[in-house]
Amino acid sequence: MPIDRRTLILGAAAIATAKTAESAAPHTGDVQMDPPAERVLGIGGLFFRSRDPKKLAHWYQLNLGIDQQVWQQAAGPTAFTPFAMDTGYFGSKEQAWMLNFRVRSLDAMVAQLQRSNIEVKVDPEKYPYGRFARLHDPEGNPIELWEPAGPA
Repeated sequence: MPIDRRTLILGAAAIATAKTAESAAPHTGDVQMDPPAERVLGIGGLFFRSRDPKKLAHWYQLNLGIDQQVWQQAAGPTAFTPFAMDTGYFGSKEQAWMLNFRVRSLDAMVAQLQRSNIEVKVDPEKYPYGRFARLHDPEGNPIELWEPAGPA
């Protein structure tokens, strides 16, 4: 069963706003487990194979502003959501992952990418949790841009 954006983003927002690990009731089935004493702080890196790593790293730096070695990113929610093997959400069935980047202004980022002749498809719907657009890097990897909704 596919997971829709609303489920994905609302789940990430719920996790991001949890005050402590103890306030979240972990799903452990019938086994009672204590919450972990230590928790990861966030994603420390994203590593993936590429046909031409230098060229692809340059594309990400030039078009999305991601430094090649260490990228200092803005604080905010990060979704960590496994999908079913048969999901169509990433596009190709062979694609095992998809990047979702938070952006300050979806319109400004889309305009910047389009000036570089990069095809971007903006989702016309405005969701309660933000707006989205899709593109692919030069190797065909799917990228989703997310402009989170501002405070109500």
